[in-house]
Amino acid sequence: MEIWYRTNLTAHDFIPADYWKSHYEEVKRVLPEAGIYAAKDQKGRILGFAGLTGNYIAGLFVKEEWQSHGIGKMVIDRIKEEKDGLELHVFAENEGAVRFYIREGFEILEEQRNPDTGKLEYWMVWKKEK
Repeated sequence: MEIWYRTNLTAHDFIPADYWKSHYEEVKRVLPEAGIYAAKDQKGRILGFAGLTGNYIAGLFVKEEWQSHGIGKMVIDRIKEEKDGLELHVFAENEGAVRFYIREGFEILEEQRNPDTGKLEYWMVWKKEK
């Protein structure tokens, strides 16, 4: 939960911190129900993880000090081994994440306003090449 919270605060500085605080307990409750893909160090400490519901990536979170070290790519690549297609929503203002997902083969299919924040977000999709 600490990685989820800190990553959201940093990556989404355009959203008030109260938004993330207000969702903390809900995420804590539902996270164990998600499919979790994690990258760990040699001592078993989690460096980053993604939570999935079916083929939907609810979020990808990497500890700040490990960002831009290939951890997110490692997690996404692992997920791609098991899935034929993936989808997610990402805030347009989170430009680093948008660039990352495009680099990883995701395409923007739709733009919409997030109903909770009013911020523009992209619905992005990746499909395995046959």
